[in-house]
Amino acid sequence: MPIILAIETSTELASAALLIDNERSNHNNEVSGALAYRESEGVQTHSQTILPMVQSLLSEAGITLSQCDAIAFGVGPGSFTGVRTACGIVQGLAFGAELPVLPVSTLEAMAQACRDVSGAPKAVDVLCVLDARMGEVYWAQYRYVTGAIGGNWQAIVEPTLSAPSQVQPIGQVQACGNGLSVCAEQFAGAPFAANANLGAMPHARDIAAIGTMMFAQGLSLPAVEAQPLYLRNKIALTTAERALKGVMK
Repeated sequence: MPIILAIETSTELASAALLIDNERSNHNNEVSGALAYRESEGVQTHSQTILPMVQSLLSEAGITLSQCDAIAFGVGPGSFTGVRTACGIVQGLAFGAELPVLPVSTLEAMAQACRDVSGAPKAVDVLCVLDARMGEVYWAQYRYVTGAIGGNWQAIVEPTLSAPSQVQPIGQVQACGNGLSVCAEQFAGAPFAANANLGAMPHARDIAAIGTMMFAQGLSLPAVEAQPLYLRNKIALTTAERALKGVMK
């Protein structure tokens, strides 16, 4: 089992996780394949908290960064500053320790969280809806498939930025994400919103789990390819646009 360090900073919650085969650590009294994580919310900038969390995880496991096999991270979509922070930190760590990287979609991480938390059956697709602000949402639809080398999430609808009214999943889905609660009025009456898991959000523990599957399938990349996934070029409304949105409500 590989040792995967994971970082996620695309939302207001910053998190770091370490998935490790404890036979390769300096501790012999832990369960093999243990997952440890740290998280921090409400700080002004995630760049102040991620590195101390990473250092804490490595110290607790009794390993160095160079003993990790790869670094997984939330590539986006999400906060413009947040995904840039993750990419910058991951590139610095990966270059310094000569490690490959594993870019994971934040929406895919939500699908993993939804399945783990709500117990959604593997046969049911997961619809992930993340608040994108400015009256829009990021969303995607995923299906868990099992292959010759473990399982992985397949995108049925690729990550998309749109108005809530344009979220149109294909077939039966288990919905999740804070976009459904932030835009509750727009999603009122949508069949997928009735039993949605609103608490399933991007987290480093899910980034680590997906990263492990990617690593087993040979999907790691060189550090230089740790680039953010942007679905929006414009990150703020003008004063006139905000006023117009207020009139149209």
